[in-house]
Amino acid sequence: MKHSFTPKGVCASKIEFELTDGNIHNLAFTSGCSGNLKAIATLVEGMEASRVVSLLSGNTCGFRSTSCADQLTLAIAQAQRKEREAC
Repeated sequence: MKHSFTPKGVCASKIEFELTDGNIHNLAFTSGCSGNLKAIATLVEGMEASRVVSLLSGNTCGFRSTSCADQLTLAIAQAQRKEREAC
């Protein structure tokens, strides 16, 4: 299922990805640090969502208390809730 999330407190303005059988696919960020976010998308492609959350949760960016990677973990949690509710 395709998911879209609006992150808060970071440079990226949107996070989109597919959650298929518990795995992350086709992750894309709108705006933000292009090279770093493309690298994150490449690294997590096909990875179990729970693994992505455990690796990236709590990551910060500069003076911020969050980061695009941390916001991705919130997006994943939201997507997992939506998919459970849809069942």
